[in-house]
Amino acid sequence: MSKSRLRHARPLWTALLLAASTLATAAFPTTAQTPADDPPPDDRWTPALSMRYLQPSGVAISPDGSRIAYVVREPLMEGEKSEFRSHIWMADADGTRNAQFTRGESSASGPAFSPDGRWLAFTTARSGKNQIWVLPLDGGEARQVTEAKSGVGQYRWSPDGGAFAFLMRDPQTEEEEKAAKEKRDVILVDQNFKYGHLYTVPFDPAATETAEATRLTEGDFHVTSFDWSPDGQRLVFAHQSDPRINTGRLSGDIAVVDATGGEVTQLLAGPGIESSPRWSPYGSLIAYASTGNQPEPIGLADLYVVDPATGESRMLPETPNRSVSILGWSADSDEVFLNESLGTTRHILAVPTGAGQIRQVTEGAGVVGSAAIAAHAGSLALTWQTTDNPAEVYVTALDTFSPTPVTTLNADAPRPPMGRTELLAWNAPDGTPVEGLLTYPVGYDNGAPVPLILNVHGGPAGVFSQSFTGAPSIYMIQYFAQEGYAVLRPNPRGSTGYGKEFRYANYMDWGYGDLSDLLAGVDEVIEMGVAHPDSLLLMGWSYGGYMTSFAVTQTDRFRAASMGAGLPNLISMVTTTDIGDYLVGHMGEEYFENYEAYERHSAIYHIGNVATPTQVIHGAQDLRVPFTQGQEFFNSLRRLGVETEMVVYPRTPHGPREPKFLMDVSERILTWFEKHLRPVKPAADG
Repeated sequence: MSKSRLRHARPLWTALLLAASTLATAAFPTTAQTPADDPPPDDRWTPALSMRYLQPSGVAISPDGSRIAYVVREPLMEGEKSEFRSHIWMADADGTRNAQFTRGESSASGPAFSPDGRWLAFTTARSGKNQIWVLPLDGGEARQVTEAKSGVGQYRWSPDGGAFAFLMRDPQTEEEEKAAKEKRDVILVDQNFKYGHLYTVPFDPAATETAEATRLTEGDFHVTSFDWSPDGQRLVFAHQSDPRINTGRLSGDIAVVDATGGEVTQLLAGPGIESSPRWSPYGSLIAYASTGNQPEPIGLADLYVVDPATGESRMLPETPNRSVSILGWSADSDEVFLNESLGTTRHILAVPTGAGQIRQVTEGAGVVGSAAIAAHAGSLALTWQTTDNPAEVYVTALDTFSPTPVTTLNADAPRPPMGRTELLAWNAPDGTPVEGLLTYPVGYDNGAPVPLILNVHGGPAGVFSQSFTGAPSIYMIQYFAQEGYAVLRPNPRGSTGYGKEFRYANYMDWGYGDLSDLLAGVDEVIEMGVAHPDSLLLMGWSYGGYMTSFAVTQTDRFRAASMGAGLPNLISMVTTTDIGDYLVGHMGEEYFENYEAYERHSAIYHIGNVATPTQVIHGAQDLRVPFTQGQEFFNSLRRLGVETEMVVYPRTPHGPREPKFLMDVSERILTWFEKHLRPVKPAADG
C-alpha cells in the first residue's frame, strides 16, 4: 500500500490574499467569522441547518456586464408543505442593489437579458403552463410573451431582441384529451411520442397581448438544443430520433432552418452523436459537442467546429476530461468557452479555434457551477464554492481572473465549527492512481481512530468534487462529521474528471477493479491512524448503491451498510431502466449474449455471502433504477436472515425531490449505523 499523499497545493487566489491585503477582491473569500460576542443560534450541524444554505444557479449576465441575474431556490417546509420554490434575484456587478426580482407562489427560473440590456426574460408557470415572461429593468410589470399549449422548454432571445425562439413538446390532440377525460387513455409503450420542436414568437415592447407563435420544425424527431445565427436569419439545432433519455446515447445530429420556417437542412449526420450547437459571433463557425465517429454510451463529448456554409467540420484540441459543456464564444470568435471537471475541481476553459493552447480561465480548489459570459464586455459571471465555503455568485474579467463577490446569500446562515476536508491520493493494488476527499469529524483530535463512512458516488461516471460540505444533499456530510464520523468519498476508476481512459477503466469490470480502489482508500485512512478498522460503514446512491450491494457480497469488513437506489441485479436492471444502453455500454454486450458477465457483476447472484446488516432506501417512482431493484435486495436479505430494513419515499424518482424527504435520508442512515456500530464500537487507542 502506498503512503498517503495529502494535496496541499496553494490555489492562486490564496497566494494573492497572502501577497497583499489590497488584492482581497481578487480572490474568493475565506469562511466568514462569527463575532465571539454574537454566537450563532445553531451550534451543531444538522440536516435542518444544512437546509438553510442556499445554492444560487441559473446565472445570467447583461451584455454590457453591468448586471447579474441568478436563481435562488428555497425549501418550504412549514405545515403540510414540502417543496422548493425558486425566484430570480438581480444585482449590479459590484454587488450593490442586490434584490429579489420575481415574487409570488409560482417559481421563476431561466433568466436571460435582452440584447439591448433593457429587459429580463424568464420562465414561470404562474399562468398554468411554463411560459416566457419579460420584465423591464427600468421598472414596470411583468407580462407574458408566449401561450405555448404544452409549455415552453428552452428559449433564447433573437440577436436583435425582436423575437424569441423556444422548444415545445407536441401537445395532446383533441381525441387524446377526450380519451383522458373519459378514462380511455391507454398507454402504448414507446409509441405516439410527443416530440420537442422549435418555434419562434415576436416580441414587441409596446404589445399588450401575446403574439401567435410560428412553428419552425415538425416530424418524427426530437429537438434537444438550438442557437440563433448572429444575423438572426437562421437557427441551428440538435435533434435525436425520439424523446427518450436512452435515445440520447444512441442518436444525435445537427440541422439548420430559416427563422421564418421552411425546409430543414441537415448539417451534420452520421453514426456519432452531435449536440449543443453554438454559433460564433462572426457566423463562420458553429461549435458543438460530439462523440466522434460512433456512439459512446459510457460518455464522451469532444469539442468540434463546423463551417455552416460548407459542412466541413474538425475537432478542436482535446480537453483534459473530454466531456465538454459549451458556454459560448469569445467576441472575436477565436475561442470557445466551456465548463469541465478537472479531478475534484470544476473550471472554465477557453479552447482556441486556431493555433494556441487551451487556457484555464478560472483557478482554485473548488467548483464552478452555473456560469454566463458577456463576451463583448469581456466579463464572466459564475457560482463558486469550496469544501468550507457555500456557493455564491462572482464576476470576473475573461482575460484576467480576478473574481469579485456579487452575493452574500449565506452570510446569515449559522456556521458551526466544521469537520475539515482534505484531498487524498493513493494507489489501488494494481497500481491505479485514485483520489478522494476525506472529511474529518468536527473537532477531530489527531491520532484518535474514529468510525469511518465510505461514501460511494453515483454514475459510475460521477465525481466527488470540492463542493461545500455543509450544503443540503442526500448525504449531509457535516452532519455525519458532527456526530463523530470521518467520511471518505473516493473517485474510483469510472469516475469523470480524470479523462476518457479513467472513465472507461471499469468497462466490463463493475464491482471488481472499482471495489479494489475503494477498499484501498479505506486502508489508506486506517494507515493514517484516522479510521478504526473495526468501525467501518458503507453508503452510496445509484451506482454507489450498486457498489454498496456488491461490496457486502465480497467483504464483511463493514459493520453496517446503506444501499440507496441501488441496482443489485443487472439483468433485471437492463430490461427495466430508462437508460438500458448506458449499462450495456459498460457490460460490452447484451445480457442474452453473455449471461455469465451480467451475473458475475450482480450482487444478487452472490447474495448468499452477505452477513452485513444492510439498509435499503428507494424512491417509489424511480425509473432510472426501478423500485423493484430495491425490493429484490431487501427481500433476498430477509429470506437469508440478514438484518435489513427498507425505506421507501413516495412520489420520489431517482432521488428525493421534496425537502422533508431530503432531510430524512441522512438521519435514517445515521440511526441505522448507530444501531449496529455503537454496541461494538472500540475505545479510542491511547
